[in-house]
Amino acid sequence: MEPPCSFHPCDEAVIATNDDASDCKRCAVRLGYWKDEYIGYFVRNQDRKAPEINRGYFARVKGVEMCVEKFLKKTNGDCQIINLGCGFDTLYFRLRDTSHQVKNFIELDFPTVTARKCYTIKRNKALLAKIHDEDGEVRLSPTDLHGPSYHLMGVDLRNLDELDNKLQQAEVNYSLPTIFLAECVLVYIEMQNCKNLLKWISNKFTNAVFVNYEQVNMNDRFGEVMLNNLRSRGCSLASVEACVSLDTQVSRFLECGWTGSRAWDMVQIYQSLPEVERQRIERIEMLDEGELLLQLFQHYCLVVAWIGELFQDIEITCVNV
Repeated sequence: MEPPCSFHPCDEAVIATNDDASDCKRCAVRLGYWKDEYIGYFVRNQDRKAPEINRGYFARVKGVEMCVEKFLKKTNGDCQIINLGCGFDTLYFRLRDTSHQVKNFIELDFPTVTARKCYTIKRNKALLAKIHDEDGEVRLSPTDLHGPSYHLMGVDLRNLDELDNKLQQAEVNYSLPTIFLAECVLVYIEMQNCKNLLKWISNKFTNAVFVNYEQVNMNDRFGEVMLNNLRSRGCSLASVEACVSLDTQVSRFLECGWTGSRAWDMVQIYQSLPEVERQRIERIEMLDEGELLLQLFQHYCLVVAWIGELFQDIEITCVNV
């Protein structure tokens, strides 16, 4: 186990990326790219984003949803979801409105983020009602919330002792099929700490899938512009060396004890989404030109890694790579 990690100078800037992502999702939802009745509770911002950003977030959200859907069908709901660096993500609430149910849903982020999310949930009955049931109670602290099958907790993912303790509080089942979700999270964790985390998960869980949405192809000119933009905001991509290519993204998991891994850039993910959906959202806003969107899609990817044999045959896209 690693010793506790002190607060890193970049942590505040990383925390701020949650607000940016949440604002972007809120804008796209408001314009009709996808439905999310819950994001508005967490984000009030009405700023309009560029069409390329809106389409990028549509592909991001739908790509992750596609992975989750396949996982839930594979396990028939006899599973748990662990959302790393959850921010203000609303997946739990959206799943509650579907026929899908899971045994346990765990969300983890910096305590400053979970404190804000706990406060929002506590003061909105519509959110609490999704967590609370007739037989269960909801336990709240300033940074943590525990319901019958939902747990939101503040934790530093670089501190594995703390992580282990939090997961035990959430009554995690290490033998139950588990899907881990991370959207632009691992890249902000120092490389060695990231490897420690992935190795720890691969040693603890017997059947698991990891869905990682993150930057890729960061060693070209466009990638350098992205890096400089983040650095100007005080945000360092501490694990950017894993974002050089799809191969380095895959290797990161294989080197940490995962059974297998595959990766696709967002061009492939977007093209694998239903054509009728793509046509619908492409009518919402016109692009001045498609080159910027193509470059954005080429510099983000979806990586799926697995432990055990239960998920090795999952096809995420119709594209062969």
